[in-house]
Amino acid sequence: MSVASENLQDVFNGALSGISRARAAFTPQLAPHEVGTITNVSAGIVRVSGLPGAGSEELLEFPGGVFGIAFNVDEEEIGVVLLGDYSHLQAGDEVKRTGRVMDVAVGEGLLGRVIDPLGRPLDEAGPLAASDRLPIERPAPPIMDRAPVTVPLQTGLIAIDALIPIGRGQRELILGDRQTGKTAIAIDTILNQHGRNVVCVYCAIGQRASAVAKAIANLRDKGALDYTVVVVAEGNDAPGLAYIAPYAATSIAEHFMAAGRDVLIVYDDLTHHARAYRELSLLLRRPPGREAFPGDIFYIHSRMLERATHLSKELGGGSLTALPIIETEAQDISAYIPTNLISITDGQIYLSPSLFELGVLPAVDIGKSVSRVGGKAQWAAYRAVAGDLKLAYAQFVELETFARFGARLDEATRKIIDHGQRMRACLKQPELSPILVPAQIAVLLALTAQLFDRVALDRMVEAVHAVQKAAAALPAEVCARFESAHKLSDEDRRSIIEIARRALATFEPKPAVAADAKPPTEEKP
Repeated sequence: MSVASENLQDVFNGALSGISRARAAFTPQLAPHEVGTITNVSAGIVRVSGLPGAGSEELLEFPGGVFGIAFNVDEEEIGVVLLGDYSHLQAGDEVKRTGRVMDVAVGEGLLGRVIDPLGRPLDEAGPLAASDRLPIERPAPPIMDRAPVTVPLQTGLIAIDALIPIGRGQRELILGDRQTGKTAIAIDTILNQHGRNVVCVYCAIGQRASAVAKAIANLRDKGALDYTVVVVAEGNDAPGLAYIAPYAATSIAEHFMAAGRDVLIVYDDLTHHARAYRELSLLLRRPPGREAFPGDIFYIHSRMLERATHLSKELGGGSLTALPIIETEAQDISAYIPTNLISITDGQIYLSPSLFELGVLPAVDIGKSVSRVGGKAQWAAYRAVAGDLKLAYAQFVELETFARFGARLDEATRKIIDHGQRMRACLKQPELSPILVPAQIAVLLALTAQLFDRVALDRMVEAVHAVQKAAAALPAEVCARFESAHKLSDEDRRSIIEIARRALATFEPKPAVAADAKPPTEEKP
């Protein structure tokens, strides 16, 4: 045997011995994986068998990258709610466990983005820069971790800020019939948070794509999208996505609250959320109750809205203010879902279709609207100038209804009605035009001082705008006292009223001079 062949033999022997040692040292690691099988596919749900270790609310993976949540965990099968397009699924497909619950991406990188409830971007602005992930279902903070609501959340709407104030950490319901301006109030509130260090989360549930696109365009045009996260589950999406959308949005908001930030979240609207849950429950053969809703319909909303709160200083002092929206039918606020939400929240803003048809925008029905918490958080300047405004407005509405019957009115009643008409004109406000605090205080103070009573009704819009424009000339120290616990001094009141009086001087009617009047003649002695 030559030297070359001996060297080649040594190389082979060394390689084979190395393989033998590696094989002897290798211990196979067996990882068990539970694999189930789809037995039935329905509209938005599937039934799965063969996953004995799956738990309730666990995330399951289906072919094609579709995920689902285990809803019904029975002995023989599991009812799963699908979170995506299920047209390609069929009986016999494999299902895998993930061993985790549904979570969503959170972090500063979500600001200015439009995402779906699964955390996937919808705005074609590249991948998300998420810093963490949080489960969509989280326990609400215990009572000992909460602090009282002490700071107001300014909406920019004078009718709400003055008469139905909202505090940071409060849950205020917005309800009314279709096309009465519910979303407009929520969008105006988001626009008014510009420069106030408030993070906003807008959650669209089951809305038309055109309506969502319009809302996003308004936020972008006004520069509000920079501090807003938009979570969208469109009307043509799977009902499972509509169901998890508000929970995912709440987890995104809670991340900012835990960091000590003030957060505003809008659920638009929970009527579609309740209907999506009813659809899923009926398909899963859960027993129906009132209006065919399942028995836990109250709990799915209460456990979500209880997460809105004001944290104590030890936990950062952050707050989460919730504005859920509910659609009523034929002005019936005593229906099942509206009464549920009214009992869960800390007050409601009711929008009246009759006021909307009369052109009173925002169409807030002062008599049926209430804020059970925000009054304690309202600035002292508002309480000083709007303390009796709600009672005076209610009195005017009653007298106006009585006057429609053609009854003869005395002078005092006529003055109350005239003043109430100007009060209503002052509370009118166009969409996407939030009013700053100094302008609101100036208008309210001029109203309580009855400076508008000499202005003709057809010129009230111009007169109100003139007072708002004149309020920009108020001293900075006076404006600083508006947003504090300090009450307005008599000198502040006089200065504001004087500015408003000068602004309204051009709107007061000039004294009429008779055409046949003759100049007085001196009597001859």
